[in-house]
Amino acid sequence: MTREAHTSGFPQRRHFGRRKGPALSAHQAGLLETLLPRLQLEPQAGRDPRGYFSQTVSDVWLEVGFGGGEHLFWQAETHPHVGVLGAEPYVSGVAKLLSKLAAGGLSAEALAKAEGGNIRLYMEDAGDIIEALPDACLGRAFVLFPDPWPKTRHHKRRFIQTAMLDSFARVMKRGAELRFATDDNSYLVWTLERLSAHPAFAWLAMSAPDWRARPPDWPETRYEAKAIRAGSTCTYLRFVRI
Repeated sequence: MTREAHTSGFPQRRHFGRRKGPALSAHQAGLLETLLPRLQLEPQAGRDPRGYFSQTVSDVWLEVGFGGGEHLFWQAETHPHVGVLGAEPYVSGVAKLLSKLAAGGLSAEALAKAEGGNIRLYMEDAGDIIEALPDACLGRAFVLFPDPWPKTRHHKRRFIQTAMLDSFARVMKRGAELRFATDDNSYLVWTLERLSAHPAFAWLAMSAPDWRARPPDWPETRYEAKAIRAGSTCTYLRFVRI
């Protein structure tokens, strides 16, 4: 799906596909109206991302395409002093995350008092956030099970591109971690080729288990569980910004 360029000046992108899925429940629709505005992120060029949060945060992490929000929710709840930015244009995915926030430890009431807590959400292309960020400000970035765009003519829409890795290198601190996961072998090879060749990143794997199993602080996503049930093999990559 093509979207129009924003008035903010960010260029048009085609990294994501559909926005809408099944019809939302009345509860989910209500959360989009009431809870989402408290969490809405408006990227501002050059702004320290810690300033997007009403509470004091010691670090900021970014998740690109958080799907149903299982991973983002866990990271935000487990690391309350880290600000987590999440980009997801799929409406149903955002609604699922809002439902978790309203029902879990980060309740709607708590979020209201904290004016959004340690989560900020953006329903457009994650590249907008990355372009707006100042240099060396992210402690972690997650690109978990992105759309593999399997057809050759669509490979230019894959999120992992050399130019995007250049942007990640600019906004990530030295020692920051870029995590990537996929169940698509073609996208795995594509990503390894580009990350391994990039001078700003080093692969942390020392042995096969390092890419075949998730670390303890890397919770399972809904899509990952579905892929495993279907018999797919998932791979988990961890690269450090050097």
